[in-house]
Amino acid sequence: MWAAADPVVSVEGKVTVANTPTIDYEVTYILRPHLEDADAEAQVTHIADQLRQTGGEVVGEIDRLGKRRLAYEIGDSREGFFVVMRFKSDAAQAKELERLLRLNENVIRALLIRREEVKETPVPA
Repeated sequence: MWAAADPVVSVEGKVTVANTPTIDYEVTYILRPHLEDADAEAQVTHIADQLRQTGGEVVGEIDRLGKRRLAYEIGDSREGFFVVMRFKSDAAQAKELERLLRLNENVIRALLIRREEVKETPVPA
């Protein structure tokens, strides 16, 4: 899968390890409902660009599920723009994306999960 490597110190002083494994992740986040459609789209693009800047890779299309009613009120919001994005990155990059989503004032809630490959086994007849 990956080979152990010596740590590399970047110019900014951050320690990274070369040849770290990439993992499949999925993040679902909800944007504030007061955003116009163009502003919501700009936020989706900005979040995807932040992922790419940290070295992650968006897999497939970003699913924009549109404005939906929430099951319960979050803050003062009863609805929000739902977005699902699948991506590949190492654990540190996924953690950084999660941190950036928490800091983004237009994101009401975010859930990041690690996608597991499901192996189907044949069922005997």
